[in-house]
Amino acid sequence: MTDNKLDISLYYSMLRVRMVEEKIVQMYPEYEMRCPVHFCIGQEAIASGVSANLTKEDYVMSNHRSHGHYLAKGGGLKEMLSEIYGKKTGCSGGKGGSMHLIDLSAGFLGAAPVVGSTIPIAVGAAWGAAQRGEKKIAVSYFGDAATEEGVFIESLDFAVLKKLPIVFVCENNSYSVNSPLSVRQAEGVDIFKRVEGHGIESRHGDGNDVKEVYKLTADAVRKARDGGGPTFLEFKTYRWLEHCGPLPDHPVCRPVEEVERWKELCPLKRFRETLLKKGILARKDMDKFEAEIASEIEDAVTFAKESPFPDESSLLTDVYAGVE
Repeated sequence: MTDNKLDISLYYSMLRVRMVEEKIVQMYPEYEMRCPVHFCIGQEAIASGVSANLTKEDYVMSNHRSHGHYLAKGGGLKEMLSEIYGKKTGCSGGKGGSMHLIDLSAGFLGAAPVVGSTIPIAVGAAWGAAQRGEKKIAVSYFGDAATEEGVFIESLDFAVLKKLPIVFVCENNSYSVNSPLSVRQAEGVDIFKRVEGHGIESRHGDGNDVKEVYKLTADAVRKARDGGGPTFLEFKTYRWLEHCGPLPDHPVCRPVEEVERWKELCPLKRFRETLLKKGILARKDMDKFEAEIASEIEDAVTFAKESPFPDESSLLTDVYAGVE
């Protein structure tokens, strides 16, 4: 892929994630979506930049803020919206909701809301791929708070010990619900620096710069695929909305000045301006993209709203893994 084609692809991916999230924000107050929803508006560059380095066969595990990871990896929009609406056609059969997305056909192994819980699963997927001699890699997405969990340390150590093909991606948005890093972690010690002590290559970058995310991830993915073992990537970013829900945070929860400062660093806006300045895209191209995505979203919303709810008989299906 040429640099220009890559840039256009990255922009389109971020724009699509942003527009989908904004549509859900718009529709959520209708109270037809009856599950908690965690939005990634402001954090789109990480999902798009990471996924641009992955194949369909590579594995991804996500967390509660999973929409961008799912869409960027190739998960179906109709299936995602149907899941949030609790419909039978949803990617989890309408029984999981926003925090339990899954699409095995896209290599998206799943998401779960328990902080840190999917990290060891991603490590297991990477171990399985290594045992089978496959060239697949795994990516584990998690937030800064997950690095405070014991299972994170255990997963790191095992991945390093077995030299597994996995990339750990920390989306550091500085908050755990409404608790900033300053009340949770020692001041002056970056997460990636602490992680280095476990013998893993650790790098950090601007999570609102999609090209920087792409380039750092490209190195980590190449290394993992070539048998070089795991890498930890910390990307600084910021979520614009409340921890859970479609509203802005109350000023008591986060300083207004802080939110506005980060909005000026919007990953989509910054990249849009770069592409226009370089002449890679024109306004009419961007308008065309927006129209295409808007049409796709409307089709997906109609599909989700018109889809049936799960049958009562499916209540206890998919509770346990089948044994062959």
